Amino acid sequence: MALKRHIPNIITLLNMLCGSVAVIFAVQGNLIMAAMFVGLGIFFDFFDGLAARSLNVKSELGLQLDSLADMITSGLVPGIVMFKLLIKALPGDWSTYTGSWESHSTANWFEFPFPLIALLGLLVTAASGYRLAKFNIDDRQLDSFIGLPTPANALLILSLPLILAFQPHPIAVAIILNEWFLIGLTLVSCYMINAEIPLFALKFSDWSFAPNKVRYLFLIYCVILLVLLQFIAIPIIIVSYVLLSLIINRKTTAV
Repeated sequence: MALKRHIPNIITLLNMLCGSVAVIFAVQGNLIMAAMFVGLGIFFDFFDGLAARSLNVKSELGLQLDSLADMITSGLVPGIVMFKLLIKALPGDWSTYTGSWESHSTANWFEFPFPLIALLGLLVTAASGYRLAKFNIDDRQLDSFIGLPTPANALLILSLPLILAFQPHPIAVAIILNEWFLIGLTLVSCYMINAEIPLFALKFSDWSFAPNKVRYLFLIYCVILLVLLQFIAIPIIIVSYVLLSLIINRKTTAV
């Protein structure tokens, strides 16, 4: 019985470990490996809650631990990735920036070997922390979300380096490596994760079809898009998720 109680927390810790590894890769500039470990962390994040509900071992400790893990995997990592993308997109040659403390002598400790405006990317991390803190004290988000969940926002941002690496269409590259697009996306994502917009949750209390019809249909839609469009599908899926939630809410309000 004691072991069963800790199974969801162990899964959550796996999420935290994946996020920590992703931080290391992101700081080193390996955004592809960072994206892979964020994806793996979000996979564990999905199943820790499911395990807690299935085993009926939900706890306050699990809630707090889940937010701490999300802060790393879905808050810190996307902020660093946006910072790195802005460095790449902004004018000037910043290729010598390695992020290694060993490359700096005591004479230039206080220099900034990167454009200061790139630090705007870390607003994603700050906004994620604010959202997760609100989530822990908000009793309205038991079966749905208010604002875009941090894992969804992380997937949106982490999809950008994947598109650059594996689907470098000239139009996609030109958009992603436009500094104004990245700054705008940073501000929009900070707003969306804290906006008072109700969004349906992909939380399954059971596997029956009727009460989970929207979730199943949306997941099938996601799989089809991913097969057809690969990584370009991820931003489309996130936008579709928000639009579908707005449609559902409008119908519910009308009824």
